[in-house]
Amino acid sequence: MEALGLRDDMGDKSAVAAQNSLQLIAFSIGEQTYGVEITTVREIRAWNGATPLPNTREFVRGVINLRGTIVPIFDLRARFGDGQTSPTKNHVVVVMSVGDKWVGILVDAVSDILTVSRDDIHNVPEGNSIDTELLNGIVTHDSRMVGLIDLHAVVSGAKMDA
Repeated sequence: MEALGLRDDMGDKSAVAAQNSLQLIAFSIGEQTYGVEITTVREIRAWNGATPLPNTREFVRGVINLRGTIVPIFDLRARFGDGQTSPTKNHVVVVMSVGDKWVGILVDAVSDILTVSRDDIHNVPEGNSIDTELLNGIVTHDSRMVGLIDLHAVVSGAKMDA
């Protein structure tokens, strides 16, 4: 009986640890690593271009048709104010769900899947207003800083004011 009780205690602890952890898809823009919660990611695809849209900001690359669903593609480098990406065959689009819509973000490369503790997520330091506006937090993983992308903020403001 005691051994059974011990297993239950361990099960409870691992359940709490799982609730306190977060899995991220990590990707890079230049030397910087960013991440999004893995549950938002629907697909990772090679860059094959996008159809441009009129009256959109420079960080909106256009749209793609993903099996009948029109998905807007956002250039994360341009969204962070570092100029448009010159995509190559090595660049990828991470397709994610934001609310009830799907969006894609153009990144240099997807690096790995990270598991981090929610307790290790820190607030974004004040300074660069674009970073504080577009990031939910920062976490250190294996001696590198990973910015946690706020997807709602990244996709807002896509249309130009008339």
